[in-house]
Amino acid sequence: MQSNVLTRALDEFLRRLVEAVPTVVVGVVFLVLAALFVKLVLAVLKAVLARTMGGESPVYRQFLTTVVAVFLWFGVGLSTLSVVGLEGIAASLGTAAGFVALGVSYATSDMIADAVAGIYLLRDPDFEAGDTVRVGDMEGVVRSIELRKTRFVVGDDTVVRGNADIEARWTKVAGGEK
Repeated sequence: MQSNVLTRALDEFLRRLVEAVPTVVVGVVFLVLAALFVKLVLAVLKAVLARTMGGESPVYRQFLTTVVAVFLWFGVGLSTLSVVGLEGIAASLGTAAGFVALGVSYATSDMIADAVAGIYLLRDPDFEAGDTVRVGDMEGVVRSIELRKTRFVVGDDTVVRGNADIEARWTKVAGGEK
């Protein structure tokens, strides 16, 4: 009796395994093709960024490439789940990721605003290290411009401000250029 149950369970397992093989093969083929596509897109993106942002720090190009890579790989993961018949799991993960992204974007909105403003400041030819600028009631010499913060020399002190605070209200002081 016990060997009969074991035999039936083994037969059922093998039958389901044989039925699943085509789906698994399709999933693996899709994953390989998607990986090649992602690698191609990232290579093209890196080349375009190197050409268009060649004078910028490589940190910014790497940041943009990483953001695009995360979105592409997440999409590949969800698509692979759908291809192998796990659409419900893919939909749940996509929805959960959307809520997580919403929460993260809300929690980091100031940091994102500083980074976006930092990109504008870094690309602005009128705002460079060595320039004397006024931001609100502070006047100082720009020491360095980073993605999220800018450092000023004010007298003997170094003042650090978030780029979002600076970008909207800075004025270059006449005669205070390099």
